[in-house]
Amino acid sequence: MTNEQIAQFFKVHGDKFRQSDLPQIKVLLENVSELRVTELIAAPYKSPMIMTVIAWLGGAFGIDRFMFGQLGWGVAKLITFGGCGLWTLVDIFTAMDRTRTYNMNILQELL
Repeated sequence: MTNEQIAQFFKVHGDKFRQSDLPQIKVLLENVSELRVTELIAAPYKSPMIMTVIAWLGGAFGIDRFMFGQLGWGVAKLITFGGCGLWTLVDIFTAMDRTRTYNMNILQELL
């Protein structure tokens, strides 16, 4: 990737990753072929803020876990109504970090 493409990637998706991961991501992107640029920019990264809102509004029903592809955890939250609310509270406070970890995993899979 060129420096312009890397800058564009960070402009569009920089807030979806941990600040501490950005230097590592830059090194990884520098070694990406030109054919993969569009795929990396258009990948389905999730917004940490939106996932926090979803955890707040639908966490008791496991919607946040379903959106991460964690079907078993989603069903468990649905059946227990978010662990009687306790599990939902934990997920609300950890949603941003879990989302950024999810996004990093997506990026690494694509590379």
